[in-house]
Amino acid sequence: MELEQAVKSYGAKGIGIAAITYDSPAILKNFASRRSITFPLLSDEGSRAIRSFGILNTNIAADSPAYGVPFPVTYLLDGKGRVKRKYFEEDHRERYSAANILVREFKAGGAAGQEIQAKHLKLRTSASNASIYPGSRVLLSLDVTLPAKMHVYAPGVEGYRPVEWTMAESKSWIVTGAEFPPSRKLHLKAIGETVPVYERTVRISRDLVPGQAAELKPVVTADGNLTIEGVFRYQACDDKVCYAPESVPLKWVFPVGQLDSERAPPELRKRVQ
Repeated sequence: MELEQAVKSYGAKGIGIAAITYDSPAILKNFASRRSITFPLLSDEGSRAIRSFGILNTNIAADSPAYGVPFPVTYLLDGKGRVKRKYFEEDHRERYSAANILVREFKAGGAAGQEIQAKHLKLRTSASNASIYPGSRVLLSLDVTLPAKMHVYAPGVEGYRPVEWTMAESKSWIVTGAEFPPSRKLHLKAIGETVPVYERTVRISRDLVPGQAAELKPVVTADGNLTIEGVFRYQACDDKVCYAPESVPLKWVFPVGQLDSERAPPELRKRVQ
């Protein structure tokens, strides 16, 4: 279970993990024992807490055995129990991975990918998770390192080619738009222009949302891996020359895990009245 895998990483930041569901204590005990869960699993049987937080999943019919589940939400609390951040999903089959949130919040953890020495700059790919699960959001990152006196143009520049990170499209996954950090304004004395640029180091990120197991099956290799490819485009300039635009191929390879589909024993399951 991905949350269990994140317990130590969160603990290193002084953060504990707890999960709350609409399941009975008996079902949670069965699940925790079966999956060796070490963090608290809290029962909200009857969904009173779920309703009080306003996160009851209204897409599920009242006569369904699953009625009472919340929308997928992760709350990050401070030491006084105040909500610092909320990660919310409308589809119960999709959710932010615990590792994704850890990297977003603390720039910690993650799995290294490729190191690429391109013309005029260095690229390093990484991901919040070493492996992926159906519907679990993974944060992809691209670190760009430029030598001194070299820059690339940021999105929004006019008259020049900005950096661009595109990803392969597929029915098996969704990739969100790239998240770029603030740029710096650079005055080009030779032509009297001021433009937005990136210098030294910059991190660009975006989320990969894998499809469900049936959607992933056609693109997963025989050894259980999924390959996601992309391209980074840029035009580098120093204080004297603007070089020809370049394109750099990118690749992430993930082992694909399987969700726990084993049901609780029949005597513990909810029954529709």
